[in-house]
Amino acid sequence: MRTKLLYQEDSYIKEFEATVLDVIGDKVVLDRTAFHDGEGGVQADTGYLEAAGARYRVKAGREGDEVVHVVEGQHSLKPGDVVKGVLDWEPRYRKMRLHTAAHMLSAVLYRKHNALITGGEITPEYARDDFSIEGDMNTVRRAFEEAVAEVNELAARGIEVKVYWLPREEALKIPGITKLAERAPPNIPVLRIVEIPGVDVQADGGPHVRNTAEIGQVKILKIENRGRNKKRIYYTV
Repeated sequence: MRTKLLYQEDSYIKEFEATVLDVIGDKVVLDRTAFHDGEGGVQADTGYLEAAGARYRVKAGREGDEVVHVVEGQHSLKPGDVVKGVLDWEPRYRKMRLHTAAHMLSAVLYRKHNALITGGEITPEYARDDFSIEGDMNTVRRAFEEAVAEVNELAARGIEVKVYWLPREEALKIPGITKLAERAPPNIPVLRIVEIPGVDVQADGGPHVRNTAEIGQVKILKIENRGRNKKRIYYTV
């Protein structure tokens, strides 16, 4: 990947300067970006690229191994141009809060019920997670309600969220380093680790809040039975 992912070092960068490396139709590749591309189930960021007095609406995405910025409408951007990137911050910050809450929820359900994530999505409005948890719906609902209550209690403690990098072989020795049922960490030599001390540690490449107190209160919106060993929870903050 040619693009430096600024949000992996500082998820609070709202504006940045970058140089255009490549342009393929409506897709622009930059040498650095604070836009999250939608990998890992977190909805891609939107915002603007500004250059030479023009402002272009963009949405981030992934094209093969490249992070791209898809421009709405016509544009005149070309390789070598210096641009200013501006994120739509409010929806991005809500996704950060929900993403950190999702890590905590998966950690609680993994510890209490050995449940793994089988699917999920994080939008600015809500998060959805599917868990490999068995039992009738009354039992599952109680498990989800108890887990969310514990997440809220833990979040209120104001735990600092730590981000660091480890060699892949070392990271994979950590129990529960991934809580996805059907997906292993990417096959790269160094993994980005997101740790909520005493709660969770996972390999993860997306943006998070710095402190669990920023999450606020997690609220269940809906619980669904999606089949044997697959129960879905919708929640928001």
